[in-house]
Amino acid sequence: MTTALVADLEWRGLIAQTTDRDALLKDLNAGPVAYYCGYDPTAPSLHVGNLVVLTVMRRFQLAGHKPIPLVGGATGLVGDPSGRNEERSLNDESIVEEWVARLRNQISRFLDFDTPKNAAVMVNNLDWTKSMSALEFLRDVGKHFSVNQMLAKDSVSSRLEAGGISYTEFSYQVLQGYDFLELYRRHNCKIQLGGSDQWGNIIAGLDLIRKVEQGSAHAFTVPLMTKSDGSKFGKTASGAVWLDAEMTSPYAFYQYWLNTEDADVPKFLKVFSFKERSEIERLIETVETNPGAREAHRELARELTTLVHGVKECAQAEAAGKALFGQGELSELEEKTLEAALNQLPRTTVARGENFPTWVDLLAATGVVDSKSAARRIVKEGGAYLNNVKIAGEDFAPTSSDLIYGRFLILRKGKRDLAAVEVI
Repeated sequence: MTTALVADLEWRGLIAQTTDRDALLKDLNAGPVAYYCGYDPTAPSLHVGNLVVLTVMRRFQLAGHKPIPLVGGATGLVGDPSGRNEERSLNDESIVEEWVARLRNQISRFLDFDTPKNAAVMVNNLDWTKSMSALEFLRDVGKHFSVNQMLAKDSVSSRLEAGGISYTEFSYQVLQGYDFLELYRRHNCKIQLGGSDQWGNIIAGLDLIRKVEQGSAHAFTVPLMTKSDGSKFGKTASGAVWLDAEMTSPYAFYQYWLNTEDADVPKFLKVFSFKERSEIERLIETVETNPGAREAHRELARELTTLVHGVKECAQAEAAGKALFGQGELSELEEKTLEAALNQLPRTTVARGENFPTWVDLLAATGVVDSKSAARRIVKEGGAYLNNVKIAGEDFAPTSSDLIYGRFLILRKGKRDLAAVEVI
């Protein structure tokens, strides 16, 4: 079973580096192995970049192994220098505590905490660091770390070249190494998962386990995700794509995956989908043979939106996308879903109590067209719609009876160009 797991992860492109592969397979095949991955509360939500390792954790558990998700209540107070050219701003303890709770809730959706044989165990590294004095930490942990080796870590050396690093962030790898040692002691944890940028920190933990406990463990890293065009994965024009519904709505989340470039769909299906391999390969083939149908894009969006936000929210997000383009009833959408969808569109506002401007004036005000004459031309050519109903005349003006939920109007130019009007 475990050999099949590793082979599957190889096929999906989800193995960047491991320590001794033969020893790793031997331990995995001997029975359920406890493994962990850490998530620092540097924001009030995880983002789609975190999904890569979260899904790998899920795959390990489905193969029979025991996950230990760690939320870094301690390391979140310090800051990981990996991938950064400047110091992080340190957050207040109360903020970090709040973010820890939010991340714990998000992570819990991906793992099974109830199955007796290999139920997940959620931990917080503040539990074993908050009572340790600075002197204890230096004597019992710090003495096992070589400054020469710490300076050689990529995350540190790159910061030194960029202008320097504080002792606070320099010490991060010691804290992370100590986490691995504590989980080895408390839960017999033998594997640490992480992104490939965490390799040096994970190896530090292995060395600490060997020096302090004369034990052995494993490092397993996952490639950092990139897009085919070289742009950063998980970023949009409006910022990061978050797993929190208040920060990135389920509609926007669904649309992010639906609008994936064709060249990226095969990779994303392999990395994120839990469908059978034969079905993934079939969907990948459709990208080549029938790209216009966008079947693979829709399946990717459905599966991930359901995984992160649930079946109901996914259905609403998909229905909203169809309704906006005349393939469903706008009135059947929940108000919050409609609002989230309209927030993604060019928009203008009208004060409550005023008479509505004409459709032509409204469209021009949203910026979808560059002039009123262009908007009038759209009406003449039969491409003007209000709430999916075609507009016949240039002088048409909406009334309050046209408002959806008493506040929204949806303008459409042709088949694809949308804009929103909100009464305030």
